[in-house]
Amino acid sequence: MDFKSINGGQETLCIKVNKVYDWVTRQVDVPLLAFNASDLAAGTIEFDCENGGVTPDTDPCAVLGGNYTVECFATDENGTPVDPLAPGSILCQEIPQPDGRASGQFQLPDGSTVTLQKVKVLKKGFVVVRVTNPNGLSCTTGPIPWAVSEKFFLCAPPGTFLQCEITDFECDANLICRATATPGEFEFQQLDVSINLCQNVQMEALVKLEITAEFCQPRPDMPFVCPPLAFPPQCPTVFPGPGPSPA
Repeated sequence: MDFKSINGGQETLCIKVNKVYDWVTRQVDVPLLAFNASDLAAGTIEFDCENGGVTPDTDPCAVLGGNYTVECFATDENGTPVDPLAPGSILCQEIPQPDGRASGQFQLPDGSTVTLQKVKVLKKGFVVVRVTNPNGLSCTTGPIPWAVSEKFFLCAPPGTFLQCEITDFECDANLICRATATPGEFEFQQLDVSINLCQNVQMEALVKLEITAEFCQPRPDMPFVCPPLAFPPQCPTVFPGPGPSPA
């Protein structure tokens, strides 16, 4: 939007903004989530199958057979799909340390040293795995929790706080079924879930800055112009038709 400054309105202003003290990006791989047949039997991992009355309905391999596709997506704690990049969809917060953030000296590529603080960050969320066969039958897990903690060395003096943003999220799942003694029947052997994400991690603090600037005013509103009147096209050769022929 094109705002115009008010001529002669420049003055020194005091504004309150978040100052970025440090900013890094990093990819993180969540430790593999692996579930075996014992986990399925114990209820550690559960499937809800739309099987049309086929039993058992908790084993996706028994319900869907050996031909299926697997998808994995981010959800909330209730299993409702969410946009993993939306703020708050994935928890990302600093882990408090009993003695505060420890400081350390680090050497830069040019040989100079800098003091940085150790910041521990926790990320956690939920995913759901859905398995579907060519006949349209599907089995869906309940929400599967995941979590990962990381350590960063950042410029994070007392008074700064963590600002975390998830910029990319991928979830892949692999279901392994094994054939039973009965031809054409399968049973659950293993489910592996891998999660990868990218993040912006910033240390910020609310500060007051003195700047010299000019006040601005709104741009002119777009004028509203009434469209010209339009009449439907006619068919003069049919109506009213040509006039009477001259005598």
